[in-house]
Amino acid sequence: MITHIQGRLVEKNPTDVVIDCNGVGYFINISLHTFSELPTTENVKLFTHLIVREDAHILYGFTHVAEREIFRLLISVSGVGASIARTMLSSLTPQQVVDAIAQNDIATIQSVKGIGAKTSQRVVLDLKDKILKVYGLSSISTGTSNTNKNEALSALETLGFVRKQSEKVVDAIVKENAQASVEMIIKQALKNL
Repeated sequence: MITHIQGRLVEKNPTDVVIDCNGVGYFINISLHTFSELPTTENVKLFTHLIVREDAHILYGFTHVAEREIFRLLISVSGVGASIARTMLSSLTPQQVVDAIAQNDIATIQSVKGIGAKTSQRVVLDLKDKILKVYGLSSISTGTSNTNKNEALSALETLGFVRKQSEKVVDAIVKENAQASVEMIIKQALKNL
């Protein structure tokens, strides 16, 4: 319902912020990761996720869309609520969460306060395929996500090429030239597909 809020930062705490948007102050729960990335300027934009319960409407805010998507994936797991997902994103960076799930690193997930052995196994079991599908194996194994590669893959998929076949070709191109632009990757891939 509310996808983002942009306005003047009125109050900033490690767990929450208040953003004034045209005279209305929005109380937004945040992770420590988001807190550390908040700009020092007054004008901020947070991508939000609204949770509606019988007794409350709770907004969670994130500086990047990717962190919000990981939050949404985490709360989709049975036994992981919004507060545990926020704690996980406070203890680990979004990239560490993605890496831990993709590499079956149950110990890292279990190191987060409030997550036991069964819940950490369920997180890995439920989310591994989704994480690999969204972020791909090669970006996880190198430890960095290559946005140029992902954009090129999306473009090739839009052009009608099969994703698995495109991934192999694009991976080879990126391996040769890690600094390749999106256009360069697409041009090379079209020659090889």
